[in-house]
Amino acid sequence: MPVKDLSAIHSLITNLFQWPKTTDEWNQYKLSQEQIDFFNENGFLGGIKMLDIMQIEQLKKELNELANTDHPAHHLFYEFHSNESSDTNTILFHALGAWRITPAFHDVLWNPRFVMAASQLLGSVPVRFWHDQLFCKPAKKGGVVAWHQDYSYWTRTKPLAHLTCWCGLDDSTKENGCLQYVPGSHRWGLLDKPELAGDLLGIIDYLTPQQQSQFLPVPVETKAGEAIFHHPLTLHGSGENKSAQPRRAFVINVFADGVRSDTDQSLLNGVPVIKKDEKMQGQFFPLLFEGPQ
Repeated sequence: MPVKDLSAIHSLITNLFQWPKTTDEWNQYKLSQEQIDFFNENGFLGGIKMLDIMQIEQLKKELNELANTDHPAHHLFYEFHSNESSDTNTILFHALGAWRITPAFHDVLWNPRFVMAASQLLGSVPVRFWHDQLFCKPAKKGGVVAWHQDYSYWTRTKPLAHLTCWCGLDDSTKENGCLQYVPGSHRWGLLDKPELAGDLLGIIDYLTPQQQSQFLPVPVETKAGEAIFHHPLTLHGSGENKSAQPRRAFVINVFADGVRSDTDQSLLNGVPVIKKDEKMQGQFFPLLFEGPQ
């Protein structure tokens, strides 16, 4: 049986999520003004309910399938790292492109809770998909994700009008390597980029003395199914998983409709070139949300 590339479908294909039909149905997913103000002030917003138990379990099931390098659709990943950690004693599973392969990871892009919050945090604008990520830190030996700014890896797109949503499939704690943020660091400008799975504190070498004095990380613990949104310049990272439980999560990266390519190279491995200064759109960068109808 031929493998189906789900990136050709730009709508829900399962019953895991229900697309609202009215403004009132959309309004139940709106963030409060207080939440938006917190995001704008600090550069991140945690504790956002994103998934129910059934949705979590289906995504976990698909994640287990996707971790197998013999998966028949493995070639559809943009990147796949069974272990991206630079420390051979730890493991950090990291992959991009799950939305092309399994139904739940495809449909989670069109989760009404997600697209409504993303639109609001981007300034109440239409939302377009950039790419997804899977991050898994196994029990006892999960590796770090070094302190970084997401946009430092995305400068092949412009202008800076991006947003990241990290969503846990397990409870995320300080012991198992929850995300940490430096509040207000989204106002520091673009920094040099470190090795993503390298030295946890490698970013310190790129900071000014004033920034180093303001480097005061805040851990953000979450329950399974809760999300954290962050600005593309907000410094964030996560430590090792020293607990007896895995720490599994997925990430959805988006941008405001209208962002353009800033390169004549392929934006993602295997994706047709969008020429420099042309609008990001098409099969691999679908419009997720225009706004409540």
